Amino acid sequence: MNDTLVPSVPPNASALAARLAIRRGDWVGHTSGLADGHVQGNVVILPKALADDFLRFCQRNPKPCPLLAVGEPGQPLLPALGVDVNICTDVPNYRVWRDGELVQETGDITSLWRDDLVSFVIGCSFSFEQALMEAGLPLRHVDQGRNVAMYRTSIPTVPAGPFAGPMVVSMRPMKPAAAIRAIQVTSRFPDVHGAPVHIGDPRLIGIADLSRPDYGDAVDVLPDELPVFWACGVTPQAAIRQARPELCITHAPGAMLITDLLNHQLASF
Repeated sequence: MNDTLVPSVPPNASALAARLAIRRGDWVGHTSGLADGHVQGNVVILPKALADDFLRFCQRNPKPCPLLAVGEPGQPLLPALGVDVNICTDVPNYRVWRDGELVQETGDITSLWRDDLVSFVIGCSFSFEQALMEAGLPLRHVDQGRNVAMYRTSIPTVPAGPFAGPMVVSMRPMKPAAAIRAIQVTSRFPDVHGAPVHIGDPRLIGIADLSRPDYGDAVDVLPDELPVFWACGVTPQAAIRQARPELCITHAPGAMLITDLLNHQLASF
């Protein structure tokens, strides 16, 4: 399989066309830049016995875990997010966790699906990235064709049942004036993480080395730039390691579910 869309499905394809390409296996990489203008989501799938606890975890930690949709037990379709959205086939790369340990990555979880599984789709920073770029704020990882850099921090989440752990953040380097503008822009999008949670010295939030992200790809922070950190929807993966559910399925960082929702629909003002 190629790590690009086939020529008949360009990067600015409709959300449905992009999902169908992912479903066929024609795209297995990160989804940043695909289906321009459409909301993408982080994915967590858990047994029903843990779904209520995880729902409370999201409600108590809305910055890293802003919920876009919750599926019915055993139902892989998510009609609230678009036409024929199938949680089993429409993410380019899934991670399968058993007892808190990552055991598999795959492009299709149909064979793993069970009647007791509940899907959660969480807002993704790709939505506010479009708003940042429309405001004239360049994003280095986008310009370089990389996945955004993500880090585990010393910022604790609020526990719920067995779910707890550190907040994960994504980082984008910006000049000071651009960082101020970024706060203004992203504050309008609370359903996709909202304003930054930290600007400046990464050591203050427990990050020792920006060149070694826990997820995604490193980018340089130039001498006249500040690292700007947003809460990240990869946070549940840290909580999953602590909760150790017998089965959990998530997206691989950067490999999102593309929905029919439009980014501008999420703006709060």
